[in-house]
Amino acid sequence: MSQPIQNRYEFLLFFDVQDGNPNGDPDSGNAPRVDPEDGHGLVSDVALKRRIRNYAQAAGASIFVQHGTNLNRPIFEAHEKTGGFTGTKTKDKVEAARRWMCEQFFDVRTFGAVMSTGANAGQVRGPVQITFARSLDPIFPAEFSITRGAVAEDVKNAKTLEDYLKWEKEQPEDKLRTMGRKSQVSYGLYQAKGFVSAHLAQGTGFSETDLKLLVEALLNMFEHDRSASKGHMATRRLYLFQHVGTDPHNAEQSKRQAMLGCAPAHRLLDLGQVVSVRLLDESKPPRRFADYEVKADPTRLPRGVRMLELDVWDEARFDRWMGGADA
Repeated sequence: MSQPIQNRYEFLLFFDVQDGNPNGDPDSGNAPRVDPEDGHGLVSDVALKRRIRNYAQAAGASIFVQHGTNLNRPIFEAHEKTGGFTGTKTKDKVEAARRWMCEQFFDVRTFGAVMSTGANAGQVRGPVQITFARSLDPIFPAEFSITRGAVAEDVKNAKTLEDYLKWEKEQPEDKLRTMGRKSQVSYGLYQAKGFVSAHLAQGTGFSETDLKLLVEALLNMFEHDRSASKGHMATRRLYLFQHVGTDPHNAEQSKRQAMLGCAPAHRLLDLGQVVSVRLLDESKPPRRFADYEVKADPTRLPRGVRMLELDVWDEARFDRWMGGADA
């Protein structure tokens, strides 16, 4: 496994949705999530992590939390690969299984995991954490009636194909249609904040290779998450902040500052500090990304912090920046 990262990072992610539902709330009829106090839209951190996992898996990474699986299976496999499961959950066996899980699975190294079920592989506190995303302006969810020109009826006593065909012929035409509901947001620009701890990365092995895949996923995850309900979603801008230290002539101090940080996260991530967003015409609701002005001022960066601005994934530019070149 590669060497863990030695620098702290933060990132600010902007993404939008047009004519879709970015994250339905199952307790509210799958309507878009909304802050009930101010009407701003919300997208859960879990939804964002799911999309990152899906992209990473499509890109070839091994993922622990997959759809439709029993998480106790890979936990049991971890014990098999590290000496076999004997039924006794000693500290050494659990720690060996925990290390194996970190080595094998990108999402365990990145987000951490509770793996104390089943054979028990302990718990991992992940170095990467993401907030709920929040829309920059209030959203107005709309609900529409839709028609499906077919039904999914459990026909009583139907035992053959002919029974189903006979039942269909006996039904009035309007009985073979159903009505449904569909919720969507006309437009919303959302921001999410992310934190990458170099200190916690030492415990999971989260490396620069993992960071590269994370950034790639943040920029491309919506391109592989299309569905009729989500409309058009896209990452519009990503700002990545790297802590490098304030004194290049004092290597020991810079190393310590790079890991622990040179500025508090809010000095980088709060709008108006380094990155600012402005709605160009406040007399009408926004309907596209071009209705906003999003810009960063590198002169407002705290000492010891570098910034990379991306609107599309650019591997060569990312690699140069990680190597110390200017963005």
